[in-house]
Amino acid sequence: MFLRNMWYVAAFSADLKPGKCLARRYLNEPVVLFRGQSGVISALIDRCSHRAMPLSEGHVEGDTIRCAYHGLEFGTSGLCTRIPGQERIPAAANLRSYPVVERDELVWIWMGDPADADPSLILSNPEHTDPAWSWRPYYMHVKSNWQLLVDNILDLTHVAYIHANTIGGNASTHFGADVSVNFDGEKVTLLRKMPDSAPPRTYIEAGGFKGNVDRWQKVDYQPGTGNVLRVNAGACDVGTGAYEGKRDNGFMLLNMHGVTPETETTTHYIWTICTNVPKETGVPDRLFDQWYDTICEDERALEAQQRRINDTPNMKFVGIASDGAVNRARSLLETMLAAEQPRAAVPAA
Repeated sequence: MFLRNMWYVAAFSADLKPGKCLARRYLNEPVVLFRGQSGVISALIDRCSHRAMPLSEGHVEGDTIRCAYHGLEFGTSGLCTRIPGQERIPAAANLRSYPVVERDELVWIWMGDPADADPSLILSNPEHTDPAWSWRPYYMHVKSNWQLLVDNILDLTHVAYIHANTIGGNASTHFGADVSVNFDGEKVTLLRKMPDSAPPRTYIEAGGFKGNVDRWQKVDYQPGTGNVLRVNAGACDVGTGAYEGKRDNGFMLLNMHGVTPETETTTHYIWTICTNVPKETGVPDRLFDQWYDTICEDERALEAQQRRINDTPNMKFVGIASDGAVNRARSLLETMLAAEQPRAAVPAA
């Protein structure tokens, strides 16, 4: 299942240097991204119209990309601008282009109807440009279906087991958390409160906690603004107002999880970790390294799931109590997918 009329994170801005291109597959379509000398980023189908040579094998000059096979050149909109050895350029030589937007150090792509590509819908990630925050970008090619990644982030009870040696903490604390799931028809919000709990190892180093903490985890997923989940997590000393929004005495993590399908069983996982801990303390770098190890644990679990799903494709999932946010999200995605399908033809009277 692919949703086409949605913004997806295609890459980090830093992945595209002027005069360079990047080949990726999104929603099972080959795409070449390239940044011209003007700084503008373009996205075209990665297939020359002449003999199907991948354009990503070619060269970027100015704001055009030239096929490495016979030298056909294409502009940012996909128009064929030059065919060596002839003046006439047939309309069939033009290529499909995809709307792209560069914002908050991210490159976003729209794979559906270009007429519906509204940049104002794109989710903001201001921490990437705010000097008060430290952050680090990561890319992973995960061998699992994209919805398994969404499920994983929306059901944080797995933290106690998959991440026992990093951010996990006590299992009974996670399963005894005060959990609420809110759904307004467009966004799923999961909020978990773990008051007076023992902080995990990473939290102790980042926050300098000497005793128990009031811990929270909040996940927002609004696919209409891009297939991204934002996770706000952190802790404060017990009874200092963490659940009333008074968090200056603690520390906070913000994760942006860009989940972009490559194929039905592989996903571009483009994510960042941000913290309000001052960079000069050296703590953010250690924290980011530890968090990378944490996400690698997720990656291994997701790929193990996908292997078994491939082995037993007809077996269904069994629901449990902690699936509330996951079920809401899956229902929302199914509704959005149904809205994209063409209406059945009405027979003539």
